[in-house]
Order: sequence, then C-alpha cells, then structure tokens
Amino acid sequence: MNLQLKRNLKIQSLVLSVLLVFSLPAWSELTIEINESYENALPIAIVPFGYEESLNPALTASTAQTGTNQAAPVSKTAPVDLASIVAADLRRSGRFNPLSRDTFPALPTDIDGIVFEDWKSLDLDNMLIGKIVSEGNDLYQIDMRFMDVLRKKQVIGKRWSGIPKDNLRQIAHQMSDLIYEELTGVRGAFNTQIAYVTLRKVGGKRLYTLEIADADGFNPQPILKSKMPIMSPSWSPDGKKLAYVSFESGRSNVIVQSLDGKYRKVIANYKGLNSAPAWSPDGTKMALTLSKGGSADIYIMDLATKKLRRLTRNWSIETEASWAANGNSIFFNSDRRGQPQVFQVFLDTGEVRRVTFDGKYNGNPEVSPDGRYLAVVNGNGGFHIALQDLYTNEFTVLTNTFLDESPTFSPNGEMILYAMNKNSKGELAVVAIDGQASQTLKVKNGEVREPAWGPYLAK
Repeated sequence: MNLQLKRNLKIQSLVLSVLLVFSLPAWSELTIEINESYENALPIAIVPFGYEESLNPALTASTAQTGTNQAAPVSKTAPVDLASIVAADLRRSGRFNPLSRDTFPALPTDIDGIVFEDWKSLDLDNMLIGKIVSEGNDLYQIDMRFMDVLRKKQVIGKRWSGIPKDNLRQIAHQMSDLIYEELTGVRGAFNTQIAYVTLRKVGGKRLYTLEIADADGFNPQPILKSKMPIMSPSWSPDGKKLAYVSFESGRSNVIVQSLDGKYRKVIANYKGLNSAPAWSPDGTKMALTLSKGGSADIYIMDLATKKLRRLTRNWSIETEASWAANGNSIFFNSDRRGQPQVFQVFLDTGEVRRVTFDGKYNGNPEVSPDGRYLAVVNGNGGFHIALQDLYTNEFTVLTNTFLDESPTFSPNGEMILYAMNKNSKGELAVVAIDGQASQTLKVKNGEVREPAWGPYLAK
C-alpha cells in the first residue's frame, strides 16, 4: 500500500483542532547545508555591494546609461548583504563556485573601479558588482552590473528603485535568476517559494504548521497550525492558493486556501477518503483521491461547478495524481499489479497504461514542468528519489538518502525538492536532476516534511 495513503488511513478517526495563524510569527527559518556540488562548478566573483546613505539625483541618468558613478565614498553598512544572498543562491544550484571574498584583489562598486587584469588572475570569467543607495523613508535603489571579465564588458545592467527594505532579499534572488539564465540558458528559480509542513512538540504535544518560505528557507510565513497532521500541500498555478488535506472534521477533507487568508473553503468532504489534491496546469480543475465509490480512485473536480469525473475504477488503491504538463493525461500510483507502480490515464480516451517497471515500488509521481521527466519514489532496497525520462524511458536513481518521499520540481525543472528521514528526523533535501548536487533544509527543534515547490512569482 502507498506510504502516504497508509498515513491517511491510520488517522481517519482522529479529531483535528485547527487555528489560522496569519498574524503569528513563524517558528524559525529553514537552515540549509550544502552536501555536494559539481566538481567542475564555474568560479564566479560576487563582490560586496557598495552602500550610500542618500541618492544624488544628478547622477541617476549617467549611472543608468554607463554604469559609472562618481558619488561620495561608500559609507556605513547596507541593510542587507545582497552579494551574500546571490552567492548562496548560485552555490546551492551546484553549477557555480562563488569565490571567497578574501581572494578578491579589490571591492569595486562601479565599472571604472575594476582592474580587469587583477581579476583574470583568479581564473574566472564573470563577476558581479553593484551598489545600494538609500532613497529615504526606508526605500532603496539597487544597481547591478554583471561583467564578462575576459571581454571587459558588461553583460547585464539593471536598476531597481523604490524598493522597501523587506523586499531587498527578493531583489537579490532576481539578480541570481538573471545571472543563472545568462550563463546557463535556463531560467533561474531562486525568486520562488516553497510550502512545507513542520512538526514540533510543544508542552509534550505535537503541533503541525503549514508554512511557505522563500526557496532558500528565509521569510517563513505560517498558513495553518493544528494539533494533528497536515498533508499534501499543492500550489495553484498562479501561486496565490494552496490545496491541502486536513482532519478538522474528524475525517480527511481537502481544503483550498489563499495565502493571504481571505479565502478558505472545503472542496472535498465526501464519505471515506478525501486526499492527494493536485491542480491542473490551467488552474480550473483539481485531481483528487476519493473513496466515495467504495475504493480509492482518481477523480477530477471542476473547481467552478464542483462537478466530479471519475477517472479510474479499480478495487486497488489509486492515488497521488500528477498532471502531465499539457494537461491531457494524469500520472498516478496504483497497486493494481500487486505492488505500487506509476500508471498514466489519458483524459480523452480513458486509456490506462503502466509507466514504471524498475524496482518493486514506484510511487509519489511528479511530472517536470516541461513534461519530459517523471520523478518518483523508487523502492528497491530502500526508498530513494528516481527520475524517468519520458522520452527515452531511461530510469536513474538520484539519491542515496533514507526513506525519501514527496518529490517536487523547481519551476525551471532543474532541481527536485523532497522529504527524507535522517537520524529518525524529517528533513528536506534538494538534488539536481543529474544527481550531482545536493543540499538539506531543516528546522531547529523539529521536523519538516511534505514539501511543494511553488510556481514562478508574478512580476
């Protein structure tokens, strides 16, 4: 039987006490540990940004056009170390090796301050410089200059104005995205969010929290707290809502809730199991696992009319739906062959075909944003994250961690976030789709599980 479904069934009779907590502070930020990186990661210099207390309007036009600035010397301390955030982003991708600041020959903040020959000696091709200028009223202007050291040329120049202090980290992630795309040709996914569930013991009792945070674990925001488990968070395509499973009525319900707390609605409270919500790519439908028909099967709900369509009819357990990128079919987990494997059902014909064959267990299917890859939990002497190329059928086990589950792709399809068990404690981990980079995310004094990587944020 599917691992997640087992957990759901065991707690059907328990009563959940739920509290919406949008005004309460988060417990703590996720902390990230880099475990591995590419041996051939590209050296890159991310120079600390300069900081000025006030903006000289007369210099604004010339700075934007040429990247030069003859303003007063850097003073005091910037409110946020943007360079450290960008360096951490790029390092976590596994593709880049930001050099230590101790190796820098200088700390230029404008193009005229760069002595390119000095930087070439570090055997690097690119460097980032920039400046933060206070505009007053806790607003800031940020300039970035991304340079090709070999050609002595600016390749990215961008300015942000009127940015509140609380949004400076987001600007740093946008810089990381620009650099990543410039050097790899693939859109970056640093300026995104993740959802996850934390578990802590408070006063001897378990407390579960559904949270969202930036992709690097900062700025956590609690969405929901409860005394019983919260499961299966799923992002809407526009990134404004989450669907999840709760047990506040004494049995499983599927709930859709906006991130701002203004909307919360139970969309599935049928007799039996209500589980595993998954939004369609266009956001108009929801795939669900329901047992209202006597067995656990995949259904599709039209979110406007709440009309249901039953996709599977089998006395086995059919669960964990994942939409194909084009929205024309659904992948799901079924034990109809005796042991759980991934199947695909086509919405136009109802045809069902088996997809996975490697190993005795394959579950938790998740389709990459471009539709090429299928991530699964593969059980073959342990439970690990594996990747199947849907074009070639090549099957690759990516991880060697313990009791892995719940894979979820970054919106650019380059990374997979998943849950694992380390030293009997739930943590999250990230692995590149080629398996050559990994990192772990954890919380102090608790566990973290049930991850879901959100879509790109609206500009």
